[in-house]
Amino acid sequence: MSAHFREKEEKHNLALIYWRCSEVSKCSYEGSATFLWFIASYQEKDPLFWNTWAQHTLKNALTLQKLNQNTAKNLILFLGDGMGIPTVTAARILKGQLSGQSGEETQLEMDKFPFVALSKTYNTNAQVADSAGTATAYLCGVKANEGTVGVSAAAVRSQCNTTQGNEVTSILKWAKEAGKSVGIVTTTRVNHATPSAAYAHCVDRDWFSDGEMPAEAVQAGCKDIARQLFENIPNIDVIMGGGRKYMFPKNQSDVEYPGDKKHFGTRKDGRNLVEEWTNRMKNKKAQYVWNKRELLSVNPNNVDYILGLFEPGDLPYNLERNTETDPSLTEMVEVAIKILRKNPRGFYLLVEGGRIDHGHHEGKAKQALHEAVEMDRAIGRAGLITSIYDTMTVVTADHSHMFNFGGYTPRGNTIFGLAPMLSDVDQKPFTAILYGNGPGFKVINGLRENVSTLDYQGTNYQAQSAVPLRMETHGGEDVAVFAKGPMAHLLHGVHEQNYIPHVMAYAACIGQNRDHCMSSGGASSLSPALPSLAALLTLTRLLC
Repeated sequence: MSAHFREKEEKHNLALIYWRCSEVSKCSYEGSATFLWFIASYQEKDPLFWNTWAQHTLKNALTLQKLNQNTAKNLILFLGDGMGIPTVTAARILKGQLSGQSGEETQLEMDKFPFVALSKTYNTNAQVADSAGTATAYLCGVKANEGTVGVSAAAVRSQCNTTQGNEVTSILKWAKEAGKSVGIVTTTRVNHATPSAAYAHCVDRDWFSDGEMPAEAVQAGCKDIARQLFENIPNIDVIMGGGRKYMFPKNQSDVEYPGDKKHFGTRKDGRNLVEEWTNRMKNKKAQYVWNKRELLSVNPNNVDYILGLFEPGDLPYNLERNTETDPSLTEMVEVAIKILRKNPRGFYLLVEGGRIDHGHHEGKAKQALHEAVEMDRAIGRAGLITSIYDTMTVVTADHSHMFNFGGYTPRGNTIFGLAPMLSDVDQKPFTAILYGNGPGFKVINGLRENVSTLDYQGTNYQAQSAVPLRMETHGGEDVAVFAKGPMAHLLHGVHEQNYIPHVMAYAACIGQNRDHCMSSGGASSLSPALPSLAALLTLTRLLC
């Protein structure tokens, strides 16, 4: 064997090691992230590295020509609130850098999904959408006005009398009616905009309890969102998130923060919705939990229903989470799936990484991106305890933000770092991450603040913005939709956002999408989710 051929084979093998370890979740090479980065640094100068990687990616893509047309027993929707495409890219880099790599070459779990589409996020009355109208679209299948949940565009925000007759139902309800178990997991309040569209019909997303409603709306018979959580769809199997104070009578102290009045109950009707739920479920295998210890002590085999309310309001940012008392999104998702999957008819689960949005609104990119990385971790965990043969998983966002990063940063530049140049206008440094608007706008003596005098990599640093606003705004561009599992190929190209639940319902044969599931003889015309030998071999090739 010639020296030239040996060198070429050596490089090919190194490229394979790097490719396998970076593209699949199970790495066959017992090496550190730093070593993999060394391989990449060394190999990237050789065209063989890129050609080998591309050829293996091509071989994997060719296996997708045989489409997964099984019936989806299970449906999971991961919703990254405010997770626009720039956020996805920056989170990818952060994930890699947290593992000691350069970051750009890293793969998020969602990056590994075989099908990707774009979703048009506008509301019926808004070019740049809010989280309520968008939630109605991707959960109920119809576009709606901003600020409203679970009602059509005929309903007008804050006008109680436009509710009746304009209600629309969600895929969570369609799944429940089909006999599936259903669940909601969020890092925000369980009665916040995203989760509430799964069960509520409300003309104002801010009517968390009757304590936040105008008296005339209560008198007219409109229901607050917390109340609808327990009344509209009986026995939602899994409910996890924050929002505890909206379930308790006004001025009742909180179990975790008994001396803090801002966490006291808000309900004016005097109802204790948690106690009502507990009493109603006493003859079922049901459990209420309010901290991490209680959650992780749950035996999923012995619990069919769980209500977990871990904070009076939203859950803390993952970077600020008390790891002893507050569960992570990944931990909540794992418990949720283990409870839901016991149903032989399958399940529908909505998971929201809701505080990505909050971080961006506050101009705190570090908080937002770490929230996105944690949601990606939850996506990976869900993938390990479900099967692509019978579980359709979709990852998307409701809208984007005025967030971006640039400035010709070099490869491996910390995502929270400075651009490698000074402004050629004011001769001052600037961070790669910037916002189009928001609270980071600061002028000192008529000049832009010098960021080099600040802790610009700090957890709560507010990145500079072009326009001063107390809260940064959403962005209006399309967002990505990642899909895997049965019928995932139907999510392709550019679609209206309300298309998403129709595809998921079609894959699972629920809601209005059932006719195609039955042949003339009454048997299902979609393939059952039983992996063939060929399919198992395909999976083995993907993992090895």
